Amino acid sequence: MQIVDPLNPIPKYLQISAWLKELIQTGRYERGGKLPSEIELSKMCDVNRNTLRQAIGELVASGILRKEKGIGTFVSSSMPVALKHKLNRISSFSDDLSDIGIKRKSKILKKGIEDAKDHVAKTLLLGTNSKVIVVYRLRAGNGIPLIYEESCLPYDMFKNILNMDLTGSMYEIISERFNIALARCEQTIRAVNLKGNIAKILDLPENSAGIFMESITFGENSIPIEVLYSYYRGDKYIFEVELGRYRIKENNVVYSGEG
Repeated sequence: MQIVDPLNPIPKYLQISAWLKELIQTGRYERGGKLPSEIELSKMCDVNRNTLRQAIGELVASGILRKEKGIGTFVSSSMPVALKHKLNRISSFSDDLSDIGIKRKSKILKKGIEDAKDHVAKTLLLGTNSKVIVVYRLRAGNGIPLIYEESCLPYDMFKNILNMDLTGSMYEIISERFNIALARCEQTIRAVNLKGNIAKILDLPENSAGIFMESITFGENSIPIEVLYSYYRGDKYIFEVELGRYRIKENNVVYSGEG
């Protein structure tokens, strides 16, 4: 039985953690049950114990396993819920968690006034040498780190926001305190490996799977008001997209399609 493929470009510890996760999800290792020892598992996977421990650490960080010192490693009694982020409307982290009853918490890592980087300045339609408000936040649910965010806002519009409590919904603050209607949002999503400081903040091993999303939110009259960079844990989030009717385009004429 070959569990780890040495020719696979995916790191060995991630191959092992995926294998263990599948065994748990299919019921081979029951919830609350104890896993074989690290020595046994490392022999089964034909890897050294450091690699095996890295794989176990990946699943402990995601809440699938728990370690009891001097006793062993156990499958968590309650598997974590896959959080769903819907892409058919503008919604906040608070909306995602309140729908399923998870206790949410946000931590402000840093906030302040910064020079607008070229891409941000261009996206927000700012002039040269412009300033932006940047808020760095960690979003957690039931004590588990879930999302790392960097929110960039035009300084002239939001200079008073730094005096406000920013641990809640930024969209609520923009809507209610600044009386700005959030009309639409453009989002770009891609798969990433979480590295460096971001992986550390999310309490994950280097190169863990993640989802990066850039969101550009517009007020009325198509005026951009926020550029948001979000890094989601790939093991905790799924994205749901609702699509409309399929249409056939022929000679620049659009026809509705059936089937």
